Parts: sequence; C-alpha cells; structure tokens
Amino acid sequence: QVQLVESGGGLVQAGGSLRLSCAASERTISSYTIGWFRQAPGNEREFVAAITRNGGATFYADSVKGRFTISRDNAKNMLSLQMNSLKSEDTAVYYCAAKEPGGVVRMRENYNYWGQGTQVTVSS
Repeated sequence: QVQLVESGGGLVQAGGSLRLSCAASERTISSYTIGWFRQAPGNEREFVAAITRNGGATFYADSVKGRFTISRDNAKNMLSLQMNSLKSEDTAVYYCAAKEPGGVVRMRENYNYWGQGTQVTVSS
C-alpha cells in the first residue's frame, strides 16, 4: 500500500508560482509512474502531468504545457509539480497518484493510489 501526502497548495495571484510536493511512504516509489491530477468544483478530475518511474519521460496536459514541470527524487520518495504563470483556471484541488506499470498515463482509472489533495486557488 502506497500512501501519498500532498503539500504546497495555497492562494496565489494570477501570474504567480507555486510548488506542490507529494511525499510517498513507500520506498519502492521508484516502481510507480506518478501523475498529478486536478479537480475543480463541478468538473471531473483531469490529468495534469505524469512522470515515468525513472524520470526518463514526462507528459503534460496541453493546458499546462510550458508552465508546469513535474519532477521526482526517488531517493527521497518525493514528487514535485512546479507551477508557473498560474491562471485563474488552474484553481482546483490537486492530487498526486501512483500507477503500476502498464496502461495509459493520462487516464485516472489506471492509477492505483491517491493522495488526499491540496487546494490551489489563483486569484485574478
């Protein structure tokens, strides 16, 4: 069982930056692809970014490409999402999730473990 705990959310003005972190309880976190998803009120949970087990490949939603950067430090069991040039439409609860090998990284149904989420609010 992998436990994930997000932190770093908060209130920021449009154009600002935030860095989200996700601490993993499992030393074998390197066995999992990690994804970040977000859910705004009234919307479905949507894919934001993902990074493969060794960090060799990253994937981004078109809406965040060029503004967000996903990274991981397997030695520290830490995952991060650097968010720059934030927009009001980025306001949502952000979740990190872990996926076992196989399956499409952009599909939330393929992720096995989820954190509780952290709120990001961008004021315009």
